[in-house]
Amino acid sequence: MAVCARLCGVGQSRRCRRRQRQNQQDQGSDSDMDEEEEERIVGLKQGDAGGSGGGLERGAATAGPSDACENGSGHVNRGGSLDSTSRGPPRPQSLADLPPELLVETFSLLPGTALPNVALVCKKFRQILNTETIWRRRCMEEFGMKEDLRKMEVGGVSSRDLYVKRVNPRVKSGRFMKLLPDYEHMDYRDVYTHLLHPYRQILGLWQPDIGPYGGLLNVVVDGLFILGWMYLPPHDPRVEDPMRRRPLFRIHLLESKKATVECMYGHKGPHKGDIQTGKKDEFSTKCNQTDHHRMPGGRQEEFRTWLEEEWGRTLEEIFHEHMQELILMKFIYTSQYDNCLTYRRIYLPPTMPSDLLHPGLFKGTYGSHGLEIVMLSFHGNSARATKLTGDPNVPAGQLTLDVDLSRPVVLPDLEHQRNIEELSRLVLGVHEEVQREQQQQQQQQQQAMDTSLAEGACSDVAAAEGVEPEPVTGTDSSQPGPSSSSSTLEAQPFVLPLGVMARNEVYPRTCRKCFYGTGLIAGHGFTSPERTPGLFVLFDADRFGFIWLELKSFSLYSRLTDHLAHSHAPNMERFEAMLCNMQSWTS
Repeated sequence: MAVCARLCGVGQSRRCRRRQRQNQQDQGSDSDMDEEEEERIVGLKQGDAGGSGGGLERGAATAGPSDACENGSGHVNRGGSLDSTSRGPPRPQSLADLPPELLVETFSLLPGTALPNVALVCKKFRQILNTETIWRRRCMEEFGMKEDLRKMEVGGVSSRDLYVKRVNPRVKSGRFMKLLPDYEHMDYRDVYTHLLHPYRQILGLWQPDIGPYGGLLNVVVDGLFILGWMYLPPHDPRVEDPMRRRPLFRIHLLESKKATVECMYGHKGPHKGDIQTGKKDEFSTKCNQTDHHRMPGGRQEEFRTWLEEEWGRTLEEIFHEHMQELILMKFIYTSQYDNCLTYRRIYLPPTMPSDLLHPGLFKGTYGSHGLEIVMLSFHGNSARATKLTGDPNVPAGQLTLDVDLSRPVVLPDLEHQRNIEELSRLVLGVHEEVQREQQQQQQQQQQAMDTSLAEGACSDVAAAEGVEPEPVTGTDSSQPGPSSSSSTLEAQPFVLPLGVMARNEVYPRTCRKCFYGTGLIAGHGFTSPERTPGLFVLFDADRFGFIWLELKSFSLYSRLTDHLAHSHAPNMERFEAMLCNMQSWTS
């Protein structure tokens, strides 16, 4: 038997070899056959000579005559091609020949906006696109929806008004349950097609057009809703507390697969509203039932409720007369916008490796105006804080702080830090130096303009003499920037000078770096605006401060840590253009 096996293995005839292969196949396990078939199916080949269009095709390399014979896959004709008895599945000639599971995976990678065109190709594609897996992945990747629609609840909402009342027939007593019966039969394709995609352009950060007060609106996908959250600073002076959120509107689907908009403002629950998206990077909301905003007690009750929400106190607890006037003025002004509001898109600043700290949104103390929201961004050797919320003196959109990161200030010892005169001497010395350099630059620019008329003649003379004119230079560019100064300055003790007022006495007792900067102050109605010198104090990655020397006051800023999706600027150019437009919005 062994001799026969050796003979068959070395020099057996064609009939003997065929019999041996048949015996091996009969004795082979099913798992071996499955692996062989799996390798044949999964293997891909591009640009096969017999294929069309050079697309991806499944299957191993084309087998020759000897390979076909050795594998027992069929007879070989004289022309070299396999006959009709060839074993194994045929290789797909087009995308439509792929198995459904591969098509589902392929279509799941496409953007949702391209899928309707894919459905027009053929009936098979149209049937494949009814698979929930495809649309679930699109909802997750494009809009951040992460849960199962059958189990989903609205997150981050404490009010039961965002849920629906359902009477369970198995439970005699009706009760509020965190269930959404209108959506029990909703699928991801309906949510994507009728809710998320039509309103995708309003997702992200927006600034309401409320005169000098501004604001911050964040539109997000929250469960089965698109919610517009108005972000409010914490109550003064608790700058370290998290932001407060108030829902202004919501969008959701009805059983008819039609999206409906509801206004959430007021104290009577959701009611009819509308959203218009005409211009680019702008939309407006309208309430169709403003009677839901009114309270039985009239304007006095509305004012008391607003004051408690806005300031966390009653009017009797606010003893400062000027502050009372500012609060009453804000209530009267903002009440005019409870019917219709316009919002303009804002972006978070891009991050650069050379930034002093991570840019973003911060809450800051502004004396009798309370807490306000600013956006910190970096522009070369300059750090700028732009107001997102404002007041009648300096409105939203204005540049409240401008810090020169090329001019660090080394603080004296603690005893001299307590002396406001000593600190003023240091900062004003840098301020005078900056003013001198600005005057020199203006003079040089004026000289350049005066000599521009004779530029042609000067160039002719220089060319004739073979001398090149020297370019006009500005200030020395070798001044240290934020990256170079970070290695020379170390953390040091910090204390506020005597006589400097601070809304929050709890501030860090050490700082990392200090820089010269200017702050914007103005009279009521943004009259006589002026940039005054001050000291920018960096405490850590999430907190900084500013000493207003002329006002003898201190502002503490704390980072807003909320996750803000769909809010990053595409590039620095778009962000710079947005900052320029913000000043025109609120000026």
